[in-house]
Amino acid sequence: MMPPIRLHRFVGHTRAEGPGTRACLWVQGCSIRCAGCFNTHMWDADGGHAFAAGALTERIVGTSGIEGVTFLGGEPFEQAAALASLARRVRAEGLSVMTFTGYRYERLAAADADPDGHALLAATDLLVDGPYDFRRPDSVRPWVGSTNQRFWFLSDRYAALANRLHLLPDRLEVRLRPDGTVFVNGMARRDQLVAMRREVVG
Repeated sequence: MMPPIRLHRFVGHTRAEGPGTRACLWVQGCSIRCAGCFNTHMWDADGGHAFAAGALTERIVGTSGIEGVTFLGGEPFEQAAALASLARRVRAEGLSVMTFTGYRYERLAAADADPDGHALLAATDLLVDGPYDFRRPDSVRPWVGSTNQRFWFLSDRYAALANRLHLLPDRLEVRLRPDGTVFVNGMARRDQLVAMRREVVG
């Protein structure tokens, strides 16, 4: 039986986490723990909530107006088997898959690497790899935080974006929940995000 996916958050519609309008899964758990990470609350592998891949597939496929799903977190490749299963299912429905990882592509794709990682790579259209480095902020390309991170076009789906990433906008989205809490996603400088959070919290 496929293990459940441990999630911190699911958003059904976002234009800030990859090409077009997408669903987005922030997975829970990360052992890389980059200095300066803004999602430290997603490091603990025991946090968040567990969901079956089948239930998430139905939720994503049933969401109207999206062209794909993005996996980030947290570290998706630390839940590679379950996410690969989910990715295959949503791609079979015509949706694309974008995955962020703090690991380097060469490590994940090596012949002796985890076969579950190979499976997630095989089910990913667009990969962003590399640890976040707060000393090397990226103000040119969308969706990434630092200049060392790389885009890998693993299928033809987004290959046309390879030479025009610098033309695509970065977006920041702010959502107000019914309980009054605020959720911010997308890419901005860390100091901007910290300042925004302080203003919201008061």
